[in-house]
Amino acid sequence: MKVSTVQRPLPASRFHLLRATAVATGVVALLLTGCGGEKKDKPASQTAAKVNKEEITIHQINYVLQQQRGIPASAAASASKQVLERLIDQELAVQKAQDQKLDRDPRVVQQIDAARRDIIARAYLEKVGNGATKPGSDEVKKYFDANPALFSQRRVYNLQELNVEAKPEQLAVLNEKLKAAKSTEEFVTYLKTNNIRFAGNQAVRAAEQLPLASLSTFAKMKDGEATLQSTPTGARIIVVAGSRAQPIDLTRATPPIELYLLNERKRKLIEDDMKALRGAAQIERLGDFAKTDAAAPAPAPAPAPEPIPEPKPIVEAPPVVVSPASAAGVGTIDAGLKGLK
Repeated sequence: MKVSTVQRPLPASRFHLLRATAVATGVVALLLTGCGGEKKDKPASQTAAKVNKEEITIHQINYVLQQQRGIPASAAASASKQVLERLIDQELAVQKAQDQKLDRDPRVVQQIDAARRDIIARAYLEKVGNGATKPGSDEVKKYFDANPALFSQRRVYNLQELNVEAKPEQLAVLNEKLKAAKSTEEFVTYLKTNNIRFAGNQAVRAAEQLPLASLSTFAKMKDGEATLQSTPTGARIIVVAGSRAQPIDLTRATPPIELYLLNERKRKLIEDDMKALRGAAQIERLGDFAKTDAAAPAPAPAPAPEPIPEPKPIVEAPPVVVSPASAAGVGTIDAGLKGLK
């Protein structure tokens, strides 16, 4: 199972990315100086290719490479060549579009202006966020102690999920049948017998891959216990088919905790700054927008720095635990269930 950022601190991946970019730069430079029989003491050209009269530079290639994560150093040369070919195709399309004056199309002009505004706004938010200070060791320790389910008592869960199509009036009956079932297989048999449509899935999720709102509940659940949650199309049923303890000590937990707390500080700085800007600005809503409730808080802008990535959760709201189901036979719930390893 691929463990999330708690086990793979991001600084290491950034180091590999920077190293890959540096190698790519060197490879492209060697290709340029090696072709055409130029003298070794002649400075390497920054031009990677010419498309008609327009140049594509190494800086453009490096910029694209920097947007891609996880490129190993051994693949840098190949990645550089692939990026160059894409940039050549892009340049050809741009030139043709300009010939046809598509760059003056109102829709294109609007998109360009929107992208420009977004880039400038993000640059400002990033500058504000960069004012956040790194959390101290005492803050890291406090967060570590306050979240045992994430660290000292961390578990890896084998979860089985059933998405059942049902009407709201059927949920009470489903809940009772789930409580009465001695195993997941028995409940699945009930669904099949009554022609109730459902889809099954199985996945392995570490504690940090579950929503924080649900984690405390899952941490208290024993193997074989089930949860039922209403959904717009019926119900979602989660069974803890099994779990294993996999704690993380403070040393390993420190880098991701520091990053999380730092991103939270950046988010707070940006949120406070936007509130101050709104308070100082003269904002007048016109037409239909004049009816907007000005007192309602505006959504906080997303911080420019990327937060710790979270895999898509299986449960999106705190579950309600129902009676335990027997763990026996849980692993063979249905032939349609697929495991994620």
